[in-house]
Amino acid sequence: MEKTFDHYFLMSVEDAKRYAVEVLKKFSPGEKLEGIEIGDGNINYVFKIWSSESGKSVIIKQADSLLRSSGRPLDQNRNHIEAKILQFEGKYAPAYVPEVYYHDNVMAATSMEDVSAYRNLRKELMEGRVYPHLAENMAEFLAEVLLPSTDLVMDKMEKKKLVGEFINPQLCEITERLVLSDPYEEGCVRNNVFPGNEAFVQEFLYHNTELQSQVGLLRDRFMNCAQAMLHGDLHTGSIFANGEGIKVLDPEFAFYGPMGYDIGNIIGNLFFSLANKRYAHPEEAASSEQLENCIADFCDLLYEKMDSRYDELVQFHLYRTETFKYSYLNSVMADSYGFAGTEMIRRVVGCSKVMEVSQVTDPSVRLPMERALLKMGIWLIMHRDEIVNGSELIHQFHMIQA
Repeated sequence: MEKTFDHYFLMSVEDAKRYAVEVLKKFSPGEKLEGIEIGDGNINYVFKIWSSESGKSVIIKQADSLLRSSGRPLDQNRNHIEAKILQFEGKYAPAYVPEVYYHDNVMAATSMEDVSAYRNLRKELMEGRVYPHLAENMAEFLAEVLLPSTDLVMDKMEKKKLVGEFINPQLCEITERLVLSDPYEEGCVRNNVFPGNEAFVQEFLYHNTELQSQVGLLRDRFMNCAQAMLHGDLHTGSIFANGEGIKVLDPEFAFYGPMGYDIGNIIGNLFFSLANKRYAHPEEAASSEQLENCIADFCDLLYEKMDSRYDELVQFHLYRTETFKYSYLNSVMADSYGFAGTEMIRRVVGCSKVMEVSQVTDPSVRLPMERALLKMGIWLIMHRDEIVNGSELIHQFHMIQA
């Protein structure tokens, strides 16, 4: 019996082709279509459907009720949240996100623009392609989408409504546990410490009460500071890039939280790329230098753009004083550096690794690389209120390596 789309089922590629014709009406009946399932994450199914005849294509992203990786139940409302945040971001920064064509609550599927011309930024950086526009575009995207969703700018009743609409308890709980708890808990079965670094991790993470108190403060910020609409999982694997620009994808972790969490995730993941070059590929000195410049420029450009957008958008007289403005922006940057540190630590010792680290198998390379990343992450957390500019981060990383 032919399946209909008036009740939920997990689609196959053939189902997705028919869906693109019958529901989306992106293609004509009888048009020869090609398709493939391209989801490479742990959560969703992603179908690319296209016609070689017309050149048209569409992406269909479907949420199942179970995680792909583990079979753990997960609320399909995350697909609705993702569609809504892409539409929200598209309102303020349309050049940086794919256009959403249609969201289907019944099928838990969102159809959107095909951005296959862009490539996964994590892999691009691994291959030494550090685009000159990268720092500028990432800073521009964040400045454009974060400030308008805050109480500084948005109508207070509309903002409270959105906070409620974007409560995302299951996916936030994953972050609270995997990022802001597990890496500091000795004996946590989810942690995965590379052999040879056990004693180092015990000393610097598990038995470091000063660090743990600061991570506790950051965890509290994450859980209770409904500051701005966040992507929630903004790393170099959810940013796609080419020579023309970037596209930001996969915001199913979206919720209202501290702006610094999104910003810090980018900073932390850029350091993974830099560490990989410095330790595993020291011959690629040019790429290392480009990454250092990218990190420093991103931090400084973001502050400049937030400063400028603040003056353009914020109207309430109490918020327009110089003291309030710079206290607010400096607090955002402090959060950013702190959350960059937690991201660096959790990807090294936690259960969710990044390829820049996991693909390095030689202990003589990986052990010092991981220790440098952990030390840098700790420094970012402990000194987050004191950092002046992006160059200071690079200087500190050099000091750690010395």
